Amino acid sequence: MSAATAGAAPTSEILRLTDVGKSYGNVHALRGVSLSVRQGEITCVLGDNGAGKSTLIKVIAGLHQHTEGQLVVNGEEVRFTSPRDSLERGIATVYQDLALVPLMSIWRNFFLGAELSTGWGPFKRLDVRTMVRTTDEELTKMGISVPDLERPVGALSGGQRQCIAIARAIHFGAKVLILDEPTAALGVKQSGVVLKYVAKARDAGLGVIFITHNPHHAYLVGNHFVILNRGNVSLDRSRQEITLEELTNEMAGGAELAALSHELSTAVPAPDTTGR
Repeated sequence: MSAATAGAAPTSEILRLTDVGKSYGNVHALRGVSLSVRQGEITCVLGDNGAGKSTLIKVIAGLHQHTEGQLVVNGEEVRFTSPRDSLERGIATVYQDLALVPLMSIWRNFFLGAELSTGWGPFKRLDVRTMVRTTDEELTKMGISVPDLERPVGALSGGQRQCIAIARAIHFGAKVLILDEPTAALGVKQSGVVLKYVAKARDAGLGVIFITHNPHHAYLVGNHFVILNRGNVSLDRSRQEITLEELTNEMAGGAELAALSHELSTAVPAPDTTGR
């Protein structure tokens, strides 16, 4: 059984974008983008730099408001005015920079901004014991083994930091998890580690939006594939409807590359066979 088919069967649609557009004056960063995110599925959004992936993330995460179309969460049309609005709807975004503090311990980073306390009034203090125990339990659920939770996050590998950020989002109630190029700066081994935990997030019942420019990584875990090109959707297929070779070809430009190849072949002068 492949990684993409091992997750729980999708049960319901959590998030839907219908003909969503985002304009900055006369510049259209997104136009007519539609996609669906279901519980227990990974929706992969692919595209080169400038394709519109970052703008799409910002719209769903509440950083920017869409200017066209509909954004529906759990059957209700919404318009986010801030990242807090998105978080309150159960949408968590793990950016490339991860929002982790390198010099702080693993458990402090896990509860960063949501620290637990005990006591009352002048006797109030951080509930370190509970936070350490909870961090250990949540990481263990994800299959992450970290012997020393006092270790600074900056001492971990890029893949381990990504996994901690994913586990944190799940613990704090995410229903939709947006992953912004989580394997972009990682080697083959560390990318494999991160992809394993992306699949675990899906198996935990989350709807995952996996942003990437790597079709091979997408195809390892994805249930559905959307390719953006200059702010428009150029491909929208389920896993059953497309092969890795077809996805890679579409990602590389497909018909555009074929046309360019033909143009270049006719522009190159024939080789001189006269010996002069």
